[in-house]
Amino acid sequence: MEFNEHKIEPGADLYGANLSGANLAGANLAGANLSDANLVGVNLSNADLKESKLIDANLAGANLSDANLSSANLLNTYLEDANLAGANLAGASLTCANLTDANLMGANLESAGMYLADLVGADLEGADLTGANLTGANLTGANLRAATLEDANLEGAIMPDGTIHE
Repeated sequence: MEFNEHKIEPGADLYGANLSGANLAGANLAGANLSDANLVGVNLSNADLKESKLIDANLAGANLSDANLSSANLLNTYLEDANLAGANLAGASLTCANLTDANLMGANLESAGMYLADLVGADLEGADLTGANLTGANLTGANLRAATLEDANLEGAIMPDGTIHE
């Protein structure tokens, strides 16, 4: 399924929509409500999702590479095996999000709220986590090579080696 970028207006209400497998590469969905949406395997590479709502959305295996998700609300969003390489998630809320085995290489997660996020096996190589709140996050087996963690809150986080950060 392909969508012409002119058919979806910024701020659109797509609550609960089934867009599984859709090609939305480069779409302007800034401020859109995609909460509870089925976005399994969707292509949102280079899409603008700034300030969008993706609460409880299923984005398993989705391609969000180089997407703009700054200040987006991804509370409890399912992003297992998603490709978020190079994505801008600055100021995004990823509280309780499932990012198991997600590719976040080079992603901008500056000041992102990642409280209790599941990042088991996630690839965060070169990601910017400056000022991110990772309180209680599970980073077991995650790749943090060359990641910037300056001023990040890791209190109670399970670190890649299984130890709990104090």
